[in-house]
Amino acid sequence: MSEYRAPIRDMQFVLKELAGLDEIAQLPGCEEADADVVDAVLEEAAKFAEGVLSPLNMVGDREGAQFKDGQVTMPTGFKEAYKLFAESGWTALNSEPEWGGQGLPKLVAAPVTEMWKSANHAFSLCPLLTGGAIEALIISGSDQLKQTFLEKMVSGEWTGTMNITEPGAGSDLAAIRTRAEPQADGTYKIFGSKIFITYGEHDMADNIIHLVLARTPTAPEGIKGISLFIVPKFMVNADGSQGARNDAWCVSIEHKLGIHASPTAVMAFGDKGGGIGYLVGEENRGIEYMFIMMNAARFGVGMEGVAVCERSYQRARDYAKERVQGTDIGVRGGGKVPIIAHPDVRRMLMSMKAQAEASRALAYVVAGAQDKAVNHPDAEQRKQNQAFVDLMIPVVKGWSTEIGIEVASTGMQVHGGMGYMEEAGASQHMRDARISTIYEGTTAIQANDLIGRKIAREGGATLKAVIGMMRALDADLAKQDNAHLVAIRSRFAAGVDALAKAGEWIIVNYKTDVRAASAGAVPFLTLFGIVAGGWQMTRAALIAQAKIDGGDSDPFYPAKIITSRFFADHLLSQAEGLASSVTDGAIGVMGLAEDQF
Repeated sequence: MSEYRAPIRDMQFVLKELAGLDEIAQLPGCEEADADVVDAVLEEAAKFAEGVLSPLNMVGDREGAQFKDGQVTMPTGFKEAYKLFAESGWTALNSEPEWGGQGLPKLVAAPVTEMWKSANHAFSLCPLLTGGAIEALIISGSDQLKQTFLEKMVSGEWTGTMNITEPGAGSDLAAIRTRAEPQADGTYKIFGSKIFITYGEHDMADNIIHLVLARTPTAPEGIKGISLFIVPKFMVNADGSQGARNDAWCVSIEHKLGIHASPTAVMAFGDKGGGIGYLVGEENRGIEYMFIMMNAARFGVGMEGVAVCERSYQRARDYAKERVQGTDIGVRGGGKVPIIAHPDVRRMLMSMKAQAEASRALAYVVAGAQDKAVNHPDAEQRKQNQAFVDLMIPVVKGWSTEIGIEVASTGMQVHGGMGYMEEAGASQHMRDARISTIYEGTTAIQANDLIGRKIAREGGATLKAVIGMMRALDADLAKQDNAHLVAIRSRFAAGVDALAKAGEWIIVNYKTDVRAASAGAVPFLTLFGIVAGGWQMTRAALIAQAKIDGGDSDPFYPAKIITSRFFADHLLSQAEGLASSVTDGAIGVMGLAEDQF
């Protein structure tokens, strides 16, 4: 059975050559992240992912989280793995040292996060949600709330959740009806129910700190009347010790297609008199604060797309090397060969490999920009990098997760009939991946955010700046006489032109015909993802060629050029068609009346 192996060589290449690790390590607060430290972190994370988390992945899928009498029992080995995970300091990797964290940059956390998600998607969701809750508290919480909750959340002793969705309020957050009634002592009593709460109940930590969206009695209607509250599973005494059980209960867990080991809870607040909650920040600013968590979670979910691409590729590659079937095409009377010899299997594997590497490169570059947006000493640089991050988060989340499903499906196809059998393991990746395009905002929500808030609202300023950076590569590409780089140059230039054309159409038409623009939103996001991924693969090919020209004989570099060539020929070649769907496709989308469906 194929087990996960962290792709450390490619991770190191992306960190150092594309995402600018050396530059990040020069930023204030990031000085510890030199190459030696980062290499050591990656090696240790790989050992944990490969040796502890990966062997539990199928166990968790088969056993699932179990609910009985208001309590959730995790699958065999998960509780022990989480204890070791926390004790090893992985929960604290990029949290602030003031609260017990290691303070490493987001760029360093990105490959570590990828490893957790490739090795065990369901397990990885617990630290993902806790990390988002920590970030929201650090930015928005009072000193008292920070002192009470942060240290034990950073240490992993306590975990965190994000309670947004209600039975009548999914993507429409204005419909939230959970109530928060103020009390004389400054606390609030919380009444209501929430659904789809990841790790809302489990037995891996001593306490669970729920961040809950609710309305106070005087709140205005709509999203401007929503506040954010901390509602702990157990109250916390003045000395920091665990207190009485709060009125916050898991009443059931969902039965899902995938991520079976991740308990998805239905939460009830206030069934026994009111759950005690503490206001985070100011009243009626809950959406603003929750989006701090959500942006962190959206990037993390984007990493799930990267991770499933890699894991599905590894499993398919290993099977293709072992499975002997048929003779080599075009060879009469030859012996039986592994299926990796067959051209279409090669095509599928190259598609998986190229998309894994492109999505990884794009995600890590965005992670590095997040570090610059927070830590760069120059205010204008911070502003520019934050604008880039804001633009790219929906692309990382939307595009990476969509291709994750595609790559997982291709992995099943490589396995043939065995891929449809659960014992092969390929189908679990597809089942687990399917949620990633839905939770933390569907692909359509990401796409509408991209074309509206991130592009049209600012007249496309940041998009045009990014396109300018893409086009700046052409000067270096023009100097290359390698046939692969010549081909990549042509495909990449056409892709950038297609992105610019579609982007300009969005900018012009969003205000005058928002329905037409929205009809093309997902194709535009897909186009942007492919061209942005192609941008990073083109950069990678140029760097690899320079290494070869400098006498480096590492076979990694020729392989990177070939993978980039594949991406250009098979994926960047789709750009012009997608641009046409954006600019010309609304008529077909909106042409039928509702009763014609």
